[in-house]
Amino acid sequence: MAEIQLRDVQKHFGPVHVIRDMNLTVADREFVVLLGPSGCGKTTTLRAIAGLESIDSGDILIDGKPVQNLHASDRDIAFVFQLYALYPHLTVYENIAFPLRATGQSKAEVDKAVRTVAGAIGIIHLLKLRPSALSGGDMQRVAIGRALVRRPKALLMDEPIGSLDAKLREGMRVELKRLHLENGSTSIYVTHDQVEAMSLADRIVIMHDGILQQVGTPSEVYLRPANLFVAQFIGSPVMNVTEAKVTENAGETGLQIASENFAMPRELLGMLQQQGAESISLGVRPEGVLLSHDQQPGYRPVEAHLIQPFGPFDIVDLNVGGQTLRARTHTGFVRQPGEKLWARIDPAQAHFFDQKSGTSLGIRLT
Repeated sequence: MAEIQLRDVQKHFGPVHVIRDMNLTVADREFVVLLGPSGCGKTTTLRAIAGLESIDSGDILIDGKPVQNLHASDRDIAFVFQLYALYPHLTVYENIAFPLRATGQSKAEVDKAVRTVAGAIGIIHLLKLRPSALSGGDMQRVAIGRALVRRPKALLMDEPIGSLDAKLREGMRVELKRLHLENGSTSIYVTHDQVEAMSLADRIVIMHDGILQQVGTPSEVYLRPANLFVAQFIGSPVMNVTEAKVTENAGETGLQIASENFAMPRELLGMLQQQGAESISLGVRPEGVLLSHDQQPGYRPVEAHLIQPFGPFDIVDLNVGGQTLRARTHTGFVRQPGEKLWARIDPAQAHFFDQKSGTSLGIRLT
């Protein structure tokens, strides 16, 4: 297996700066997901590691050795594409065996390796079939098997299950995680789907406009987003973000959203003053907006606008002084649009960002 490092990597396509000052280390046997919207540079980064794209400057190292000037075939890396790229005239067995035969291995060695990999990914019964007889999920298994069969230093995957339907994607996520754990391979996976990223990754690398925004475990990027982009890209439904103002009246600290003033711990004002932020944005996920049918201390009056049932929970859009906040509730907690409720912002789940730069102020309340 391998450690992969990117040092000050730059890449342009004409005037477009696709990768900007990329510095990243992927540890041996780690599963890292590159996550971001279309056009953010994640696939270009993956292809640069594989040797399918050149870089303008910087270094790419595998096990400490620079490889940016090596051909893709000399990097000992396997690449799984979104569109399978199987040979249609070959059987599943022959597709998986192809990279081994290309290196001149014996018939017995090839057969053992193919059947071992096919057994690991559950396609032994498909070995005699051609790709035209396979489902999309099975074709992707074959593509992954062909990549794994020669035991490369690293496995790179570019949205390998993006074209599958929802049920197949869920099953393939489980398979990919299991294969990673069993094979112990160093894996880098590209996706724009945050559900895939959160469920698969040891660490997530979030990119936007070619710039690395944050690197962290799924829990870290969800609970402690580095900036507003990460805060709103991770999580479904997205985090509520609104302009807010901290107030102090008779020794009580409040957080004013539109015309409503939500109670906050007293230390908030001092923390904000210490950060020197002139204007702030409040970020709070729907589960951090607490609702009650009855008036309670710290709760402010709101009105339900829209109810979205998700099965085990509902997402409710609330009118808060003319602005909309989303809350997550138990199924059926809010009976109908227009219902009058009481809401509170959970201080422990409140995030504060500099309104101008979008950077997190790093303030966490209890």
